[in-house]
Amino acid sequence: MGKTSVEPCADAELHRRLVYGDESALAEVYTAYGALVRAVAVRVTRSPGAADDVAQEVFAQLWSRPYAFDARRGSLRTWLSVLAHRRAVDWVRGEARHRKDTRADDDALHAIADAGPGPDETVVDRERSLLLHSALAELPQPQREVVHLAYFAGRTYRQAAVELGIPEGTAKTRLRTALRTLAETLADPPDPARERGA
Repeated sequence: MGKTSVEPCADAELHRRLVYGDESALAEVYTAYGALVRAVAVRVTRSPGAADDVAQEVFAQLWSRPYAFDARRGSLRTWLSVLAHRRAVDWVRGEARHRKDTRADDDALHAIADAGPGPDETVVDRERSLLLHSALAELPQPQREVVHLAYFAGRTYRQAAVELGIPEGTAKTRLRTALRTLAETLADPPDPARERGA
């Protein structure tokens, strides 16, 4: 680890140099305590990447606010360890909040995805349903009967033929003709304004 610590009597001198903006003093502190700060952060966060971020924040704070350290109240080693621990705990809490928020967002998205159709979809579905029933009502009775049996009663065209007492070919032709008519009607629905002559 190289120079692993700074003599307690040197803390005050390092602090004085930091206060005066001596970058070499910061480099000395980092050389002496960088590994310690990172080790404390890894132990708390269990994440090497997070530990690197915490260490960066700790030394940035020492550089930007050197007055926060008081050599009379304890060693620089202890102060940096405590600061690293606090920052690491803050990171863990922030991650927990983030995961909670993410879960809440996911739950909200799932709730939206599972929700029923919105007002616009409901209106469109209702209009399509009305158009379909109107188009069905316009079909000739024989075709309407086959469509009803095939699509609303779940019969095959063969079963419909038996129920209606008609040949299978006739039932198939009526069904095909009815579906073609319905498709054309629904593809180009009548314009109420045009029908009123507006």
